[in-house]
Amino acid sequence: MEAVFSGGKSRPGTSGEQVQIINPANDDVIETYEYAGPKDVDDAVTAARSAYAEWSTAAPVVRSEALRALADRMQARAEEYAQAETAQAGKPLRLSREFDVPGSIDNAAFFSGAARNLEGKASAEWDGDHTSIIRREPIGVVGSIAPWNYPLQMAMWKVLPAIAAGNTIVLKPAEITPLTTLMLAEDCAAAGIPAGVVNVVAGAGPVAGEALMSHPDVNMVSFTGSTPVGKRVMELATANLKRVHLELGGKAPFLVFDDADLDAAIQGAAAGALINTGQDCTCATRAYVQRPLYDAFVEGVTDLFSQIVIGDPLDESTDIGPLISRKQQERVAGFVDRARKDGATVRVGGQIPGGDLAKGAFYPATVITDAAQGSEIVQSEIFGPVLVVLPFDSDDEGLALANDTVYGLAASAWSTDVFRTLRAQREIQAGCVWINDHIPIVSEMPHGGYKQSGFGKDMSTYSFEEYTQVKHVSMDITGAAKKGWHRTIFSEK
Repeated sequence: MEAVFSGGKSRPGTSGEQVQIINPANDDVIETYEYAGPKDVDDAVTAARSAYAEWSTAAPVVRSEALRALADRMQARAEEYAQAETAQAGKPLRLSREFDVPGSIDNAAFFSGAARNLEGKASAEWDGDHTSIIRREPIGVVGSIAPWNYPLQMAMWKVLPAIAAGNTIVLKPAEITPLTTLMLAEDCAAAGIPAGVVNVVAGAGPVAGEALMSHPDVNMVSFTGSTPVGKRVMELATANLKRVHLELGGKAPFLVFDDADLDAAIQGAAAGALINTGQDCTCATRAYVQRPLYDAFVEGVTDLFSQIVIGDPLDESTDIGPLISRKQQERVAGFVDRARKDGATVRVGGQIPGGDLAKGAFYPATVITDAAQGSEIVQSEIFGPVLVVLPFDSDDEGLALANDTVYGLAASAWSTDVFRTLRAQREIQAGCVWINDHIPIVSEMPHGGYKQSGFGKDMSTYSFEEYTQVKHVSMDITGAAKKGWHRTIFSEK
C-alpha cells in the first residue's frame, strides 16, 4: 500500500518505518506500508499551496460539480468502501453499509449544494457615504488530522467544508485506519478535483502529525481526537497563529426524568451507548435516571445489553464488533476493573471474552451501577461499550450532574413534559442536545462541542465559519475629495 497521495498521485512514504494494518476482529494483517514522514508532509503542503490559487478562485459552480461527481463516484463504490471500513476498524458491516458510507456520500452531496451558497451580510450604506460589502474568502492550506473510530466519515467532515469553501487540504488519517481515506483521495482526483487540492499523508502522529500541525505554510489546522492531543495541536498552532478547529472527547449524559417513556429510554440508552462498539465521542456513557424510574431502567437496560450479539463484523446478525485494537481492549477492561475494585457493581459484561472471541479485540456490552459521581469511570472518556447508570432526585440535581464534567460535546434528555425538555436543552452545556433520542446526525446540522470537547463546527453551512475568513470592503460613493471626517485630522484647507 502507498501511504501518500499528493499532487494527484499515489506514492510510498519515505519515513523508513514499516507499519501493519491489523483487522481487530481476528488480528490478521490487512496491509503493510511505510509511514509518511516530514518530507512527505512538506511535499503535500507544497502541492496544496500550488493548487490553492486556481481552486480558491474557481467559480462556486465548478467546486459544486466536482463534489457532486465525487458523491456519484463514491456511491458506485459504496460496497467497496463498506468492506474496507469494516476490515480496518472492526465495525459491523451493517453499520458501515447503513451509517458510515451513506452518511459520507450524503455529506458530499450536501456540500455540493453548499459550495454555491456562501453567504455574507447584505450590501448597504451604513454611514450614508460608503457602500459596505462582506466577502467570505477561503483561508488557504488546511492541515487536518482525522481519528480512527469513523475513518471515512471523519475524513469527509474535514475535506468537504474545506474544499467547498475554496481551501486546499492535507489530511493525515489515523495510522491504523488509512484505507478508506486513501480511497477517498483517489476518488477526489477521479471526480475532477484538481491535483493538489486534496492530499493525504498516512503517518505517525508524533512525526507526520506534528510536522503537519506546525508547518509554516499551513494556514489552519483541524483536529478530531482526544482532548490531551487537542491541547498539543493548539500548542503547535501558536507558532504562526494558525486558525484552529478542534472536535475532542466527550462524556455524554443521558438524562431520564421520571415522566419519560421508559421503554423508549431503555432502547435509546442501548443504541446510544453501543453504536460503533461505544467508540464514539457522542455515545451515551453516563445515564442519570430520576429515582422513581431508576430500578426499572437498570433492570431493562441490563436485560437489553445481555441480548447484544458480539462477534464477527461480517455477520449480519452481529450488533457490536471488536474494539479497534488490543491496546484499546486493555484500556476499556482497565476502566471496568478499577471501577469494580472501587465498589461499583457490574450488572452485565465486564470481562474480556474467551472462546472464539479471544482471537480479536472484543469486549462485551457492559452496565455499571453504584459508581461515585467523582470516580474515574463517571468522569473520564472510556471509548468502549460501557454505560454507567446513576440515580438523581430533583430536576435541579439531574441537570447539575449532567453538567458535572469537563466535556460538553453531546447530551440527551428524556421526558414527555415539554417544559422539562425546554429547560434541559437550555441548561445542558453541550454542543448538541437530543430530546427523546440519542445519536442521530444529519448533514444539514452542525456538530461540535463546548468546554474541553473543543470548538468549531463540522457539517452544515455553519462549518464554513471555520474554513473561511470575512473581509469588509468599504467603497466611497460620494466622489468628494474632502470627506466630512477629515475635519478630525486637519482644519479646512
